[in-house]
Amino acid sequence: MYRIAVCDDEQADASYVTNFIKMWARERAVMVQVEEFPSAEAFWFCYEDRAFDILFLDIEMRPKNMDKNTDHESMNGIDLAAKIRERDHAIQIVFVTGYMDYIAEGYDVEALHYLLKPVTKERLGGVLDRAVQRVKSREMELCLQTSEGIVRIPVSEIRYLEVQRNYVTVYGGENYTVKKTLAELERELDESFFRTGRSFIVNLRFVQKITKSQVVLKDGTQVPLSRGLYERINRAMIQYF
Repeated sequence: MYRIAVCDDEQADASYVTNFIKMWARERAVMVQVEEFPSAEAFWFCYEDRAFDILFLDIEMRPKNMDKNTDHESMNGIDLAAKIRERDHAIQIVFVTGYMDYIAEGYDVEALHYLLKPVTKERLGGVLDRAVQRVKSREMELCLQTSEGIVRIPVSEIRYLEVQRNYVTVYGGENYTVKKTLAELERELDESFFRTGRSFIVNLRFVQKITKSQVVLKDGTQVPLSRGLYERINRAMIQYF
């Protein structure tokens, strides 16, 4: 069962997307529960009481009772996504918009994709396929044999891995060092990881900046990037996001 939210202040657009989602679910033989929200505020009010896997989010929204000439500010889709990301990096956010002016902001909030209105069944289906794969990958765990026993780490929490001699350190919520090769651990990771050279693997989810010689993570960690991999990691970033 995948829980999907559609947040759009235009009821017709929300229903349109919801119908396509249900068609996709029937074709894939999967179960979905779809809930619609008429504003960013409406979704945020219910957010803490519900756990959603995927959010289709309109960017340009304003409350129905709001005078267009008023100076009162309300949340748009970007504002809502930023608030969500302060506490939740698991939900897959898909922006649905009539404009392409927010790509940079979408990257900042780890948006999975942009769907331009009018949404087509084919494009929405492809995005849903990717979103479901992301949801599944976030459920993956890395099983490590440490000196204190077996530890299970959610793959989505791993920032990077570093090899030193015969040991690999896995940097996540906590850091663990195991006697294993980097290649062995690499086979247990998903498509969000990229090997930057002989000694490092980074999680693309946590990449903030890429230069010719290093990858900078969101926590400030600087990981060396081997010569010749600059174009490849940029392509991987584009493909992943």
